Amino acid sequence: MPTQPPRSENRPEGDRIAKLLARAGVASRREIERMIAEGRVALDGKVLDTPATILASLKGVTVDGNPVAAAEATRLFAFNKPTGLITAERDMAGRPTIYTALRNALPPGTPRLIPIGRLDLNTEGLLLLTNDGGLKRTMELPATAVPRTYRARAFGVVTQSQLEDLMDGVEIEGVRYGSIDANLERSSGRNLWIEITITEGKNREVRRVLEYLGLQVNRLIRTGYGPFNIGDLPRGQAVELTGKPVAHFLSEMTGTPIPRGGVKKADKVVIAAPEQTPRPPRPPARKGPSARPAPRPAPQVGGDAASSNRRKPADATERGPRKIPTAPPAARGGRETLTNAPRKGADGPRPPRSGAGARKRPAPTRNTPSRGPKK
Repeated sequence: MPTQPPRSENRPEGDRIAKLLARAGVASRREIERMIAEGRVALDGKVLDTPATILASLKGVTVDGNPVAAAEATRLFAFNKPTGLITAERDMAGRPTIYTALRNALPPGTPRLIPIGRLDLNTEGLLLLTNDGGLKRTMELPATAVPRTYRARAFGVVTQSQLEDLMDGVEIEGVRYGSIDANLERSSGRNLWIEITITEGKNREVRRVLEYLGLQVNRLIRTGYGPFNIGDLPRGQAVELTGKPVAHFLSEMTGTPIPRGGVKKADKVVIAAPEQTPRPPRPPARKGPSARPAPRPAPQVGGDAASSNRRKPADATERGPRKIPTAPPAARGGRETLTNAPRKGADGPRPPRSGAGARKRPAPTRNTPSRGPKK
């Protein structure tokens, strides 16, 4: 894309009001144009009817009767979007949006953020957000050639040569897609993992190109946008991007005109997981007799008689240890018995099994059939 043309002598200094309001983080340019058409934007009390108004600053501009604050410094955030969220501020069908998750993912005091590009409902991964509408538009334009990298899990059969043919672009149902860098990472039978890098970012571009090759996409993850890589950012978490490489990239995107052939290649930035807020230390344990309450006495059941039976002696030596009488090993088998007292049966003590006084067992009788009286 050629550089921006020089300003003419008759052209006033400044920028379009939609651009200034978008840079101030009020809304996107398209949304601001809609707000102007609805009569919600005014300048010095006069309602504006065209977004072509050129201003040098936002002094005197109001939106819905509220003055617009000066534009804040450009900030950039990264969000690991899970599936099942709509990349929009609101959804007519009532489905959850990314802002539902960002309420808990962003720290308090974060300014209003707008997403850079979109991810489908079933697409997950890196989503950049900013408070600068101008940065959003610049990074979304195909002319800037900001690369977007995806990892796709698909089902089917494809060769590396077929993927390399996408470098020349492809036309699908009348839509022309530009150069696509695709590589087959690994395959297991008909299950494939493919890494794809695009620079245009057209609607459902990755899915449509892979479906054109006869593949069925069952998972799509965006791992990179420009120089930023998702790294180990947990799913559903957001973190602000800071540092010198980030500042250099933002200055290229917002401070200078877009050069021919896109922006320069910035240093790669791998996003790290946000730091966990340390838990507050526990209060020190109290010392002294009030550290722990005295144990409650056990309830006494059954009156004095029952409590007297349950009462333990004050001194353990008063009763002494419990003794179990034992007997010497038996003559046969070498066993020891716990007691040498005779075992009691139903009719008194049982006689010993052997020796004097042993009980004799009656001789077994034969059950012979009766032959009747002799004849």
